[in-house]
Amino acid sequence: MDSRDRDDREAVERCVRDYFEAWYQGDAARMRRALHPELAKRGYLEVDGALALARETSDSMVDFTQLGVGTKTSAERRSLTVRIDDLYGNIATATVDSPVYREYVHLVRTPEGWRIVNTLWQPTTNAL
Repeated sequence: MDSRDRDDREAVERCVRDYFEAWYQGDAARMRRALHPELAKRGYLEVDGALALARETSDSMVDFTQLGVGTKTSAERRSLTVRIDDLYGNIATATVDSPVYREYVHLVRTPEGWRIVNTLWQPTTNAL
């Protein structure tokens, strides 16, 4: 692994951690920095007894973060493992496991740095 690849992997992980930590800390500015303006976030979860897709945008994630929705998660449930699955040129993918979520995260390199452009998540069995 060359130094650029190592630097990119560190930057990708930092962006993913910024996203989660911003959510848990209610830091809307940090959340906005982690997200691409064209974010497509999808959750696959049970709603009224049936599986359904929940959809969020960059703006809605920033708004929910500002409202402190993520701050309600207890400190012991905020741990996470970030695995960089692949990094190729200007795109990357990562998997995040936590006591609350399993989330697949796609990132793109922008002039401002790595940003999250797509996510797909569902609650873990521990979240219930």
